[in-house]
Amino acid sequence: MTLKRAYCLLAAFYSLLLVIGIIAVLMGGGTLLAAVYLVVGFFAVLGLWGISLQRSMMNPRMWRPLAVALAVGAVVQFVVMLQMSVSGVTLTWVLTSSIFAILLAIMLYHYGNRDQPLWATEDERSDANRLRVMLQQQTALTAVHREGERENHANVFKVGNEYEANITRHSPEGQEAFSERFRHPESLVFFLEKFASITINDFQRPATPG
Repeated sequence: MTLKRAYCLLAAFYSLLLVIGIIAVLMGGGTLLAAVYLVVGFFAVLGLWGISLQRSMMNPRMWRPLAVALAVGAVVQFVVMLQMSVSGVTLTWVLTSSIFAILLAIMLYHYGNRDQPLWATEDERSDANRLRVMLQQQTALTAVHREGERENHANVFKVGNEYEANITRHSPEGQEAFSERFRHPESLVFFLEKFASITINDFQRPATPG
């Protein structure tokens, strides 16, 4: 069994649990809190299918907060049940559901990592391929973007298997400099355009050492 097939089966299992929960609520077997759980579960299952199919779902910034909420909710639920007088069957069920919730939370937390090709657009993938080729031809690239009184400089290097970008932004308010490393060039392309308004077409010549 391949890893992708295993993920798909897991996503199908969680989807089945979600369907069972929806049926229970519609038949009057659930509370308002159960309905909230189902809404959270819907988005969690949606993210799990995104992981399984290696496709982008919604916005990457939503998945890590959701993962943390799932994990905290699972732990709180289990701790509350330990302090209550419940049967062994109920406690076993809560423990099992908490384990599945934490497993899903871990997967969604990794899914929310923006430094993955699956979050890139087609244009970003195309520009990433061009950037990869350019960095094979020369060790460093530099670019400048000017807009009115603002000027952004970017130096890009490949360090081992990672890509590093050093950004300097000049404006009438002052100057700021920062750097970031990425495992994938698609993420670097996104970063350059968002934080420095620099595209792949702005790179012309090697960066000056020092």
